[in-house]
Amino acid sequence: MTMTGAGPVLSVQLVPRGGRDAVEAIVLDAAGRSWLRVRVRAVPEKGRANEALLALLADWLELPRSAITLASGAGSRHKQLRIAAPERQVTARLEALRA
Repeated sequence: MTMTGAGPVLSVQLVPRGGRDAVEAIVLDAAGRSWLRVRVRAVPEKGRANEALLALLADWLELPRSAITLASGAGSRHKQLRIAAPERQVTARLEALRA
């Protein structure tokens, strides 16, 4: 997660057609960047997987769906999501996932 003037931005690795809807883990890529791995059952067609991702994360972060927007990566598995919430709220959920 990084902070911008508009609030937290979360780096997400999406696994569409993942068999279940779940926030799985924080993973590192080959370059050492952290990603939140999220699986959704939705297929990556017509934005369905992106919508499922946003709805799942809104529920997981206990935020309204409108508080999460796709900043970049609409056609990619690696996405940047802008979160309209206090940094501490997002950080607390990420720390709970690491524990």
